[in-house]
Amino acid sequence: MNKKGLAILMRTRMKPTNPSERSLFPAANEANKLVSSSEINQSNGSIARLAREEKNKIYSQKLNSSGNTYREFKFVRETMHSAISMNKTEVLDDVLNNFSEGYSSLSHENRQKLLLVLAKEYDLNRTQIRELIKQYLGLELPSGEKAQSSGTEEEGSLSAFYRTERNLRHALKPTYEVLFERLNTHPGGLKFLSILRADILCILTEDNIASLRALDSYLKEKLITWLSPAALELHHITWDDSASLLEKIVAYEAVHPISSLTDLKRRLGVGRRCFGYLHPAIPGEPLIFIEVALLKNVAQTIQEVLWNDPPIPECESTCALFYSISSTQTFATLSPIPGFMQWLLSKLASQSKLAETETRGMAHSSAESFGSTFRENILEPEEERALLDSSVEFTAGASGMEVMWNLLTDADFEWINSARLLSVLKPPLMRLCARYLLQEKKRGKALDSVANFHLQNGAMVERLNWMADRSEKGLLQSGGIMVNYVYRLDDIEEYAQSYFSSGHIHTSSDLCCYVEPLKENETTKD
Repeated sequence: MNKKGLAILMRTRMKPTNPSERSLFPAANEANKLVSSSEINQSNGSIARLAREEKNKIYSQKLNSSGNTYREFKFVRETMHSAISMNKTEVLDDVLNNFSEGYSSLSHENRQKLLLVLAKEYDLNRTQIRELIKQYLGLELPSGEKAQSSGTEEEGSLSAFYRTERNLRHALKPTYEVLFERLNTHPGGLKFLSILRADILCILTEDNIASLRALDSYLKEKLITWLSPAALELHHITWDDSASLLEKIVAYEAVHPISSLTDLKRRLGVGRRCFGYLHPAIPGEPLIFIEVALLKNVAQTIQEVLWNDPPIPECESTCALFYSISSTQTFATLSPIPGFMQWLLSKLASQSKLAETETRGMAHSSAESFGSTFRENILEPEEERALLDSSVEFTAGASGMEVMWNLLTDADFEWINSARLLSVLKPPLMRLCARYLLQEKKRGKALDSVANFHLQNGAMVERLNWMADRSEKGLLQSGGIMVNYVYRLDDIEEYAQSYFSSGHIHTSSDLCCYVEPLKENETTKD
């Protein structure tokens, strides 16, 4: 293995031991052993004495460590204050370095404490804002004869408004904006701000603190501005790039994990492309990257893309397929459907519950009206019969929906190993997946986030691919189904505009056979 391969392997595979499984004070384990020995051998007083001395030593170390942690936190807090309040630009870089390095060394608990200090003590001065609002509301706009006066007099009467509005704009900026602005222009500061926001989001998942939520919202707005697409640089990522950059490609790949160095080299080699957007302020750190396969035809399964060895000659390719988020005739994707199973299982659960309520005859008259409004048989009669027939051999269930629920929620995914179950589940899953993509909407747009992304960029829904992703993630997200979105150069602008304006979804005639009758906001194309 060459040096680059070894570097990537070591940096991506070697992870620190779980801190919760390891003592913070290594000597404590030895002391406990000594104490246990002294209890077993009571005659040996010297060992017991040594054990007590060792325990006292460990206790002292704990106190010192606690003191060091407090001093470390205090130092980082002071450097943060200096970074905000200091006006001496010649030493500001050193202060920002000390703050970012000190913050990185803090424990999770101390990071949380520091961020809460930043959110609460460096927030808006609301007393000042209230006073300015009172002043503003007390001003009178020129009216009547005053409004007809000369321009000079009008400007004079409005000067109090301009002054108060300026003061309000200034007061509505939290003090921590100074820290964000200074870090943005500091080398490595933008990346540090991204780490800072990741920590804030982590804390908010545990405790929804209003002041911290406001801090996150403000930092998010700043990052959106600073990470504007206009400032990004498109980079063709190859095996010749640095080991640190390739390490990040392996670490950040979220759709189809990279299994080995051979897999990585194949994705960067002949017939494949990888492009990343980088920001000048964060060199070597891809903010977004996309993987592309050059193929003869649009792939139906992800295995064709990941395991195609050897690849076809690039001169024979007619399709650029984006498989982890174009080059000649067709631009297409082989995309996941991340929300399908969540939507389907929720549908199955609610409909099964309604069916059970009706069967038991609970509140019969009201149940009828309730069922007429919400009850929906999401299975066709032949699908229902096939599922109930299969339940005799594979799983129990009073209805086809209950059988489907039991099969799809099996933790071992046993259904994918049975040819009979696959044939029984394919018709309803493909039909319901097409319905989910084409007909289930949120605010007039596709419910599925990936579908919405491609449709608003001018794609059409081309084809559903059965058992295209048999990985655990693929089965959990979409029952193994994947979808091709196709970008036709002549139609991209028209499709994007119609989707934005009215929610129209353009799809192939083959896909429409799953969802008859066609809704008004869907359009077919052969």
